[in-house]
Amino acid sequence: MLYSTIELIMEGRLARLTMNRPDSMNAMDDTMMGELADAFESLSSNDEVQVLIINGAGRTFSAGGDIKKMIDPNAPMDIEKVMINVSRLAKALYELPQITIAAIHGSAAGLGFSLALGCDVIIAEENSKLAMNFIGIGLVPDGAGHFFLKERIGVPQAKQLIWSGEVMRAETAKEKGLIDQIVPDGSVSQASDALAQQFLSAPIAAMLASKKILHEQKIGELENVLRMESEQQVAMRKTKDHLEGINAFVGKRKPAFVGE
Repeated sequence: MLYSTIELIMEGRLARLTMNRPDSMNAMDDTMMGELADAFESLSSNDEVQVLIINGAGRTFSAGGDIKKMIDPNAPMDIEKVMINVSRLAKALYELPQITIAAIHGSAAGLGFSLALGCDVIIAEENSKLAMNFIGIGLVPDGAGHFFLKERIGVPQAKQLIWSGEVMRAETAKEKGLIDQIVPDGSVSQASDALAQQFLSAPIAAMLASKKILHEQKIGELENVLRMESEQQVAMRKTKDHLEGINAFVGKRKPAFVGE
């Protein structure tokens, strides 16, 4: 399948998926969200590939959702259609029959961080910035951000992180249990390749069987979270605080929220 915003390359038992909008810091527009969902769904029936590395082209992993597209008067994003693809990609990612590795450099923010958190292993360069920063534009996490955070750090810490929108360096994120490995800047590609080869040299069929056992019992909860995220995100897009948040972001000023 040909894609315009991502690249999916097969190398025998290893696949590489690259988010490829470098001029936009790999911000996810509606096209990329749909292509990510399509790619993950295509891998769900691929019996040959056993490891998937996900990375970003250019200077960052992903800045998250494309905020400028949200307010583009010429081609505004249809939030209800967008949320369908966001839910598709998150569910398909979680159900993948491969070991998934997120290779982060630069930043992973918003939906980009949700995507990374949905992977089995997260490697980040030491000066990466990581943030579940939906709150800054008056939105709730999507892409199963609530589910993935709860799985990694539990409900109390997940709430604090969501509410604060804290921007973290890799060291802080690792201390919180949000990422698995820190590597020097410029080395995440080599580190993710080395880890992939380590997995491919192990009894990976047994490892994938354990992943299936652990994940399948959670599918119902994941689907419920995705449904609620979609409903609440559609509602939040209509609030005064969201409009203020995105206008402040584009205008590079501090937002003045009113709680409405």
